[in-house]
Amino acid sequence: MVLSRCRFRGDDAPKFVCSETLGEIMAKPASEGSRATQGGRLAGKRTIVTGAGSGIGRASAKKFAAEGAMVLAVDRAKAAVEATVGEIASAGGNAIAVAADVGAEADVASFIARAVEAFGGLDAIYANAGISGGLVPLAEQTVEHWQEVLRVNLIGPFLAIKHAAPLMVKQRAGSIICTASVAGLRANAGGNPYSASKAGVISLVQTAANSLYGTGVRVNAICPGLIETGMTQPIFERARERGTHEKIGQLNPLARYGDPEEIAAVAAFLASDEASYVNGQAIPVDGGLSSTHPFPVPRR
Repeated sequence: MVLSRCRFRGDDAPKFVCSETLGEIMAKPASEGSRATQGGRLAGKRTIVTGAGSGIGRASAKKFAAEGAMVLAVDRAKAAVEATVGEIASAGGNAIAVAADVGAEADVASFIARAVEAFGGLDAIYANAGISGGLVPLAEQTVEHWQEVLRVNLIGPFLAIKHAAPLMVKQRAGSIICTASVAGLRANAGGNPYSASKAGVISLVQTAANSLYGTGVRVNAICPGLIETGMTQPIFERARERGTHEKIGQLNPLARYGDPEEIAAVAAFLASDEASYVNGQAIPVDGGLSSTHPFPVPRR
């Protein structure tokens, strides 16, 4: 696991500098260089966002920081997550980049500990990282394929809850958010292992919320619909090649696909005190897709 902090240097040759070592970061008091931009619904919140190298995770890390949070941004792609932190820094936000595997318990325990050391505690974690697993015919899927999708998409959020919840229980408050999917609610929105993993996330947040009864810790999931991200990029590229890009998302009542920032806005709400009575929920953010059965032509 690699940890680095990026700052924006605006001298004669503006650039991002990612040279501060873990030892240098940890040697500083939590209040020095770690307090986020003042104001905003997440002002002073100490947060973690996984899968922050692209898509929903990058948008959420940037949104959290813009709302005043300190952000530990996690992704297995070191360069990508450092780029996210560079964007946050250039906007005046406060973030640390960590390269880690969210499905490996040692990595999860380590980056949560790093957030606590750097920020002085943990108020919210968004377990967003995931993989699609591709669209492999059912009879051709292997056990190893299933195991890897479940390891990242379901075991990853479990590990985030396992290691973050005890810290939050001690302070009698905290928000844990997991990315599920409309594929966990309905069929035909993803491959078999992906859909099963996301259904598992929905059950996980419901059972975890009840396991944490009376502690003040909230656990919720977001169920995105079709969002243009790196994971869904092949769908969009094929549609552009066919000249049918404008038809993407027309099965939902808004007749369009979503943007990562629209998911990030819901994540920021769930991480904030404004969502203090929202717990154990799987919230679809899908343009209304899950509200009805898909239909091929508009109903009047």
